[in-house]
Amino acid sequence: MSTADTIQRFLFDDLDVRGVVTGLEQSYQEVLSRNAYPAAVQSLLGEMLAAVSLLSSTLKFEGRLLLQAQGEGSIRLLMAECNHQNELRAIARLNDELPESTSLADLLGKGYLALTIEPANGQRYQGMVPLEGHNLAACLQDYFIQSEQLPTHIQLAADGVRAAGFMLQVLPGAAEVKEDWQRIEMLAQTLKPDELLSLNNEELLYRLYHQEACRLFDAKLISFHCDCSRERCAQALKFMTEQELNEMLAEQDGVIEVDCQFCNERYGFDSTDIAALYAEGGHLGNQEQMH
Repeated sequence: MSTADTIQRFLFDDLDVRGVVTGLEQSYQEVLSRNAYPAAVQSLLGEMLAAVSLLSSTLKFEGRLLLQAQGEGSIRLLMAECNHQNELRAIARLNDELPESTSLADLLGKGYLALTIEPANGQRYQGMVPLEGHNLAACLQDYFIQSEQLPTHIQLAADGVRAAGFMLQVLPGAAEVKEDWQRIEMLAQTLKPDELLSLNNEELLYRLYHQEACRLFDAKLISFHCDCSRERCAQALKFMTEQELNEMLAEQDGVIEVDCQFCNERYGFDSTDIAALYAEGGHLGNQEQMH
């Protein structure tokens, strides 16, 4: 695999085609350590993380990219996100016991794949496609064909320990590149999942494209990070009235606990905190502990 927890772009000098390859290990394990997921879910979450890191490489602004697969099957939700600093997090939500199959369609059933871009400043964008592909990579390729009209090839792999992704894409606004694209994509299709997980980036690109002028850019580090905070949880509580929160306090032995679904961090709020929320300013400050 490429240097663990990195993302690296590459470009064909003589073709209007770009690419990116990513490898995840520690960041992937950080996600899995937060919940006891079955093996099939671990693999799918690895693919989601690899996919969202690949797609985030195209971000040219501060913000985040979210990838969400939602269905009516045994898995009701898979979600991964990556920001412009290459910080990742992901989560899965299950309905019941999983079938023997590891197929995306069998595990999620009828549903959709959503790609959301959230700039720090600017308008939020979301695109969706039905979950009709046989795996996540195929669904993402359908998205780019339907929503972006941009020829794209994606390969994903994960084994519960490592995750990796490989993407090729025609440059936006490129002239006719049909023959070149067919050749480059055909070579990419010879790449096997175990090679994607085990080869470093230089070996991988040489194995596929030693006859092409291919330029590899510097690798960028990827890490797990959850941006939850006590202050953000407090602001979420303010969607309820002070009376409703005080009633919850009485029912929960004087403490309202809020859990982050991504990292399982737990934040507690007592009566003094709730009173401070609804006082003038409604701000708890930077404190990390309740009173």
